Amino acid sequence: MLSGCGAGASDNSSSSGSAADKAAAPQRAEGGAAAPEVAQQDAGTAKDQPAQAPDLSVDQRSIIYRGSISVRAKDSVNAAAGQATGIATTAGGFIGSDNRTTGDGGSDTATLTLRIPADKFTAVVDQLARLGKEEHREINTEDVTEETVDLDARILVQQARVDSGRKLLAQAKSLNDLVMLEKEVATRESDLASLQAKKRRLADLTALSTITVTFLAPTAPAPKPKEDNPGGFVGGLTAGWHALLASLKVVLTVLGALLPWIIALALPVWAGFYLYRRFGKGRLTPRPAMAPAGPPLPAYSSSRSAETTPPTSAPPAPAGPPAPAGPPASADPPDETGKP
Repeated sequence: MLSGCGAGASDNSSSSGSAADKAAAPQRAEGGAAAPEVAQQDAGTAKDQPAQAPDLSVDQRSIIYRGSISVRAKDSVNAAAGQATGIATTAGGFIGSDNRTTGDGGSDTATLTLRIPADKFTAVVDQLARLGKEEHREINTEDVTEETVDLDARILVQQARVDSGRKLLAQAKSLNDLVMLEKEVATRESDLASLQAKKRRLADLTALSTITVTFLAPTAPAPKPKEDNPGGFVGGLTAGWHALLASLKVVLTVLGALLPWIIALALPVWAGFYLYRRFGKGRLTPRPAMAPAGPPLPAYSSSRSAETTPPTSAPPAPAGPPAPAGPPASADPPDETGKP
């Protein structure tokens, strides 16, 4: 009895469900006024729901891997470089650059830049280390998840702005509106292209890691580590000294480049000047001085000059009465009364 009732209830529910689906099917097919209402209800429901945070777990984060490793090859540098190329190709990567140098006394070196998928970064570094004796390893990571999420949001907003600008451009009625809208749409499309280029750059760096491997010959000297700037007064003094040396090097380089030209131009000029001083001045004769044009000066006779010349001697003094003679001098001196 229970099984029969359950079967009947299931039949009724299935029949009612099928009837409801059949009744709703024409409404969906017609696409009348009911469809926009349903769409508006779905949009309202979607708006009421809170925005979900992006998945920022470790496997979903955008991380850029960079590494460098120095390996002293067992036998030949070229053989080790060929093996490294094979490892990169097998892992699904490629060779970004390949620089090889042949030195004296077996000091050969080879520097390769490998682009490897991020999920195989660690395995490839370990394989490269086994190609010889590992001397140096450095691995750096950069988390760009927040920048990627920000770029995605900005791209969506900018795409919406471009679409709205295109719609307004299609509805332009005057020439001024058309020119203004075309300029605005071009600016928005340029900003959108710039954001998309940044997104592609980040995607390339996160998808393919960069490994710089340096192979050294068995007898080659180890590369010197880079010296860190100590900072402070000593660091500033060191930086200033290096800048001074660099400036002097540039000045001397320019002077060395100009010196041949200066010599080539100065020698003919000096030779011409010397020849002019040596032979040119002797051939030139001085011209006689010319008297200025004008009436002749009047000539004066000696008699006229003697009459007009004043006498140099003083005139004689006029004669006068003789001066009176004084009393005769006595031999005895006067006394107190004044009498002799």
